[in-house]
Amino acid sequence: MVRARLPVELVLELEFIEEVEQADRSTTVRRLLAKAIREWMLERYARQYGDGKLTMARAARDAGVSLWELMEYVRGRKVAVQYDLKDLRQDLDTISKSVEGTPR
Repeated sequence: MVRARLPVELVLELEFIEEVEQADRSTTVRRLLAKAIREWMLERYARQYGDGKLTMARAARDAGVSLWELMEYVRGRKVAVQYDLKDLRQDLDTISKSVEGTPR
């Protein structure tokens, strides 16, 4: 159980959402909190990826989202992609090896 004092403005907005969503207070707060936590996690791990502290795959895993979801989030937030010449060379080498092994 969590208890919190809320400013009157937030309570009024919460009541409005409850009415629109046809949900009780507990359900409404749970949904909003889950959404806020997910957004916080995405922002945190996207920032760590942008700072070069994590790979995209690790950031997605830690944020609890798919790689594609994180890629979309990063693109929407214009986070700098951590992809350098070394990564490009590795990818080109991998592609080259897979093409060489493909029957013609």
